[in-house]
Amino acid sequence: MKHGISLLPDCRPSHRAPADYFADAVRIAEVADDLGFGYVKMTEHYMKDYGGYCPSPLTYLAAVAVRTSQIRLMTGGIQASFHHPVQIAAHTAMVDAMSGGRLDVGFARAWLPYEFDAFGIALDESRARFTDTLAAVRRLWTEDKASEQSPFFSYTDVTSLPRPTQQPHPPVWVAAVRSRQSFSWIAEQGFGLLVTPPPKLAELNRTRDMIQVYLETFADVHDQSGAEPRIAFSVPLYVAPTDEEAWATAEPALREYFDVWGEAADSWSGASSADYPAYGAMGQMLRHLDLADLRSAGTAVVGCPETVMEKVTELRKLLSIDTFLWQVDFGGQALDTMEPSIRLFAEKVIPQLG
Repeated sequence: MKHGISLLPDCRPSHRAPADYFADAVRIAEVADDLGFGYVKMTEHYMKDYGGYCPSPLTYLAAVAVRTSQIRLMTGGIQASFHHPVQIAAHTAMVDAMSGGRLDVGFARAWLPYEFDAFGIALDESRARFTDTLAAVRRLWTEDKASEQSPFFSYTDVTSLPRPTQQPHPPVWVAAVRSRQSFSWIAEQGFGLLVTPPPKLAELNRTRDMIQVYLETFADVHDQSGAEPRIAFSVPLYVAPTDEEAWATAEPALREYFDVWGEAADSWSGASSADYPAYGAMGQMLRHLDLADLRSAGTAVVGCPETVMEKVTELRKLLSIDTFLWQVDFGGQALDTMEPSIRLFAEKVIPQLG
């Protein structure tokens, strides 16, 4: 089992200045590196409080690269629909070089209507644009002269520089949430799977079923290749000496996290797309979660080391997870709450999990 930290700045400017957020975000990556965590992941979003502080995960990871020596750097969803493949291939290869070959490239299809509106891209073309872009990036990484004729971009005999430090290219991960089509396609391509589950344990059955689609498809397609499926799971984590101490810090941060997430999801009001089924009611659901109920029936992992160890073991068994990417900055937390939590997790929980 591998562990990493996952960052998504859900900061309101009135709460935290961007300079303060990123000073802490770089420092927590250094701490995670010192503690032996395997990954630091940063997520791309735009404009709103939900992730808007980080339009460029690669910029953040480049800063982390020069301050760390072992931890792998992961983009928590380059939103490929918003970028040209030549830019993605070149920028990722640059950070791969700067980090000495420590980059994992995670992609996401994007899901917020206001982001699509701002970029002038139709929600209904997102899947086709996404798959064309990822295929093009892989060719740019691996072919000396790559050519494309897509409805979304075209070029002839392009040599992308710099070439990736990792050969044939950095490990690729793709995020999926609800769609069976997405889970099966990720497996067909041989990519790692990034999963962010719903807040309630009762809703994990669908997540489990979709992970099973990924595993079965991967086995069918790659049976003779030697390739192995990879499943990374991201949920909030907070550890303290006692359950009550942990919840005293985590509860207000979780409320803020769900409120900011819900406000972003409200952009689905009046929007619809066949590529994004059942997104319309997400905002209301997130902002009306009963956090008291989530103490015993939520997917966030909060508590003393013993409680946390039990919950991690339960999640791993239910969902066949091999990598946990722990959300440590939820609710706009500062270093003074993030650092004690991950230190306690590294010292008291990871050794017991094996």
